[in-house]
Amino acid sequence: MPEIDENRFKSLQVVLKSLPKEELLYELAELFKIFGDSSRIRILSLLQLEKLCVNEISQPLNLSPSAVSHQLRILRQARLVRYQKIGKEVFYSLDDDHIEKIFNQGLEHIQEM
Repeated sequence: MPEIDENRFKSLQVVLKSLPKEELLYELAELFKIFGDSSRIRILSLLQLEKLCVNEISQPLNLSPSAVSHQLRILRQARLVRYQKIGKEVFYSLDDDHIEKIFNQGLEHIQEM
C-alpha cells in the first residue's frame, strides 16, 4: 500500500474530524430508505399540493386505502408527514418545508441526468 505524505495525512485528519457523527449518518441513511419506495414517493408528491385524507390519496394513485394507511404510518414515523383530525376525517400533509425541498432536489437531480 502506498504511503500518504504527511501534509495529505494531516489534511485528511481535519476532513475526518468534520464529518457528522456516525449515528447521524445512520439516521440520514434511514431517512433516504424511506424515499426508496415509489408508493411513498407518489404519496409525498400528492401531499405537496394539498392536505388529503386516505381515500383522496388512494383513488388517484390506484392504491387500496389500507396500502395508503400503511405507507402513511411509515411516513409519519419518519416525521415526513403529519396529520390533523377534522371531525371524523384525518388529513395528511408534509411535516415541514424540508420534506418538499428534499423531494424537489431529488427530482431536479434526476431530470438533469
